[in-house]
Amino acid sequence: MRNRVITSVVYVLVWIVLCALKWLIPTWGGLGFDVLFCAISVLGCLEMLRAVKGVSYSQKVLTTAFCAVAVPLFVATQMTMGSGFIAVAIAFAVYAIALAAFNVFNYGVCTVKGSALSLCIMLYCGVLSCVLSAVNHLENNSLAAVIAMFMIIVFADSGAYIFGSAFGKRVPAKLAPKVSPNKTLIGGLGGIIGGMLGGVAAWGLCVGLDALNGVINSDALGTAISFSTGIPAAVAFVLAGLVISVFVQLGDLFESAVKRECNIKDFGKLLPGHGGVLDRFDSMLFCGVLVLITFWVIII
Repeated sequence: MRNRVITSVVYVLVWIVLCALKWLIPTWGGLGFDVLFCAISVLGCLEMLRAVKGVSYSQKVLTTAFCAVAVPLFVATQMTMGSGFIAVAIAFAVYAIALAAFNVFNYGVCTVKGSALSLCIMLYCGVLSCVLSAVNHLENNSLAAVIAMFMIIVFADSGAYIFGSAFGKRVPAKLAPKVSPNKTLIGGLGGIIGGMLGGVAAWGLCVGLDALNGVINSDALGTAISFSTGIPAAVAFVLAGLVISVFVQLGDLFESAVKRECNIKDFGKLLPGHGGVLDRFDSMLFCGVLVLITFWVIII
């Protein structure tokens, strides 16, 4: 628990610094988050490749290479031409063709199963990390979206843990007993409540930053919140917290299923008390698409 708390404190401090950079330097400050998402892509890829079986060395190299270039490619094309996803899609197709060529010219060593696993890892670690960068580079309210994403996830995880620890023995009904026997329905409810509270906290922080922008009255600061929606911003954040918290827990359960399939407890030991990068950021990868849709389509 001591290691877990220390790691969590460092995590929060890094998040605060990255948010401050994005707020103070709107154009380039957000690149700090892109570096984080690129690290998640690469390190998550390496962890997943260590966990699965049947991927050849050449397939591992190709998979890792894609996950290393995916986020920088997305950021570069998105900031210059606004076509980040197109560039990543083309790169993914090229790498997929290369994997197919390995199956043909290195038959027996590079198996179809290995290529299929490589493609899944490229999608899960590489492409979903690009989605996180897409949240970071939204044309409107990107800072608000990043704040909401991080805070809802943290509050949802904390709510699930607190409710599960406090009431799990009294209400022992399991959420997904075959995948994660320790997770309870009451813990899942706590996660949803926590996610909604996280939405409220994110909204309050965004409003505070926006007010501070007005006080300082400087174009050098990023706009924190400027919604044009029929739904009040506070309500929109609460609803976002409700839906995103469900996907947060689904992402956690999905990775529990993967670890059970691979017969491992954690994906790694890089983050003391938490495990590996995928153990810490699994929920973020899983709910990034939903955050992007929420702030791209619904909250604009």
